[in-house]
Amino acid sequence: MAENPAANGAQPNPEAPGNDAQLNALAQYAKDISFENPNAPRSLQPQTEPPQIGIQVNVNAKQLSETDFEVDLTLEGSAKIGNDTLFAFDLTYSGVFRAVNIAPETLHFVIMVECPRLLFPFARQIVADLVRNGGFPPLYIDPIDFIALYRQKAAENAGQGLAPAAPLAN
Repeated sequence: MAENPAANGAQPNPEAPGNDAQLNALAQYAKDISFENPNAPRSLQPQTEPPQIGIQVNVNAKQLSETDFEVDLTLEGSAKIGNDTLFAFDLTYSGVFRAVNIAPETLHFVIMVECPRLLFPFARQIVADLVRNGGFPPLYIDPIDFIALYRQKAAENAGQGLAPAAPLAN
C-alpha cells in the first residue's frame, strides 16, 4: 500500500517520481451576495417586452501560502426594460485551492482559468435561485469561456504595458 504524504500532514516532494500536478478545492463559499428588486411589486407584473440583461464577470486571486490560493469569481448583472431596472444582482463566489507540482509558467493560467471554471456551476445556481426568489423566472447564465477571458485580460495588460500574466496578489 502506497503512503499518501499529504494525508499525514507532510508536504509532497515535487522531486519524487510519480508526483503529478494536482489542483484541489479546499473550500467554496459565497463571499458577498446582493439582490435588488427596486421597483417591486410593479416590476413583477407581466412585461410587454423582453428585458435587456447585462452580465459582467471578473476573476481575482490572491496567494495565501506557497500552494494555496483564494480565487474570487464575481458575477454582476441586471435586467432592465428601458430605464427601469427589474432586478440587479452581485455575487462574489470564492474558493480556496491548493496547487501542487504545477509548473511556475502555467500556475497563473491554472489559477485564473481552471479555478473559476470549477466555481462557476455553483455560482450560476446561486444566481438562478436569487433571481427566482426575487419573483422572476430563474436566470441561468450561459457557460463562460474562461480561456477567452484570460486572453482578453492578457491583451489588455499588454496594451497597457503590463506583464501579460500579472503575478497574483499576496
